[in-house]
Amino acid sequence: MDFYYPNRLNDFWFMMGLIFFGDRKMLLDESGCNFDVEAIKRLLNEKGIALNDTARAVRRLKGNASDKYLDIVEPVPLYDLLAEMPECHAVASTGEKAASVIAGITDTVIPKMGEMVVSDKGLEIWRMPSTSRAYPLKLEKKAEYYSCMFHHLGII
Repeated sequence: MDFYYPNRLNDFWFMMGLIFFGDRKMLLDESGCNFDVEAIKRLLNEKGIALNDTARAVRRLKGNASDKYLDIVEPVPLYDLLAEMPECHAVASTGEKAASVIAGITDTVIPKMGEMVVSDKGLEIWRMPSTSRAYPLKLEKKAEYYSCMFHHLGII
C-alpha cells in the first residue's frame, strides 16, 4: 500500500477501524490480507483528518524501523502545511520521537501521553501512543487514547 501505516504489524488502521466502525478489521480489503487504501482515504476525508510525516528527510542509523535510531535531518515545514489548511487547529503525533519533533517545531513542551499543550499560535499539540506493536499497549487502550482526542476535537 502506497500510503501511511501500510504494515499490518502496525495497529493504526486496526485502531481506526475499531474507533470509527467498532470493528478492527473494517479497513481491510475483501481478501482480509491488505488494507483498503480507498476506504481509508474516504474515512479520512469524511472526518477531516490529514496525515503527514514529521520529517522531510531522515537517516536511519540502524537497519530497522525503530524511531530510536532515526535521525531527523530536515523536519517538516509544519506551519507552511498548516497555512494550506486554515481550519486545522490541532496536530497529533504518534509516539515519542514524533512528539519531540513537533515540540521542537512549535517551541512547546512534549505533552504527556494522551494530553495536549497549546502553542503560542493557538495550535493544540497532542501526544498519542505509538501504534507500533512494539509499543506495549493493547489495541483497545490505544483506541481509548485516540477516541478521547477525537471526541475533544469534535471528530466523533
